[in-house]
Amino acid sequence: MIASAGARVRDRFRRSSGFVVLVLALGLLGGAYTAFAPSSQADETPNSIAVREGEKLYNGGCTTCHGRNAQGITDRGPSLIGVGAAAVEFQVSTGRMPMARQEAQAERKPPQFNKEQTEQLAAFIDSLGGGPKVPEGNLRDGDLAQGGRLFRVNCSSCHGYTANGGALSSGKFAPALDDVTDEQMYAAMLTGPQNMPVFGDNQLTPDEKKSIIAFVQNMKAEKDPGGMGLGRTGPVPEGLVIFVVGIVVLLFATVWIAGKS
Repeated sequence: MIASAGARVRDRFRRSSGFVVLVLALGLLGGAYTAFAPSSQADETPNSIAVREGEKLYNGGCTTCHGRNAQGITDRGPSLIGVGAAAVEFQVSTGRMPMARQEAQAERKPPQFNKEQTEQLAAFIDSLGGGPKVPEGNLRDGDLAQGGRLFRVNCSSCHGYTANGGALSSGKFAPALDDVTDEQMYAAMLTGPQNMPVFGDNQLTPDEKKSIIAFVQNMKAEKDPGGMGLGRTGPVPEGLVIFVVGIVVLLFATVWIAGKS
């Protein structure tokens, strides 16, 4: 009986030791996996975080018109796949998007998203299919004289020689460039929003775009050394002022001379 009891103890010990070995092996395997497996958070880059946050903003403010998958909704909003970060920079930072209502042209208004949120939205839209981007760095690093020539040839027919804007057909218009930032101008040239043609790098090189921006911003900042600029809207208001003021002055001068004589 003692021998059989010892055999049972040894058998029980063998079974329990095998279980202990199995548990230890599984623990070591799990620890090794935890130590060497790539962490999803460690792999996250600033861009991937921006894309994730931009998707949240898109789902909260853009899906009504552009759809859940950004492929657009008929009669509401176009597809955003492939439009690139530059389109988001222009449309969102100028407050044109989100659009308040369907009309002939989206007008500028106070933006609904701050700069960081705009960049996050741009990162998300860019992740859907790429597209043009606004380059970083100084966007006014161009030649003023060349910028003036290029502006007169390519831009003045719609925006006016003084960049004060102008009327187009069917209730549309070319906006004034008073409050436009460097990034917004560059993005507009890249993407051609609304009635504006697209000026890709084949039409205007990056340096030529920077020259136009430098010219417009310099023209906006330049004072009027000759006196009151009258809005810089051209000869019509100048002629009106000359006629009204000039004729009145001449009449008073004529009456005064006649009275003296």
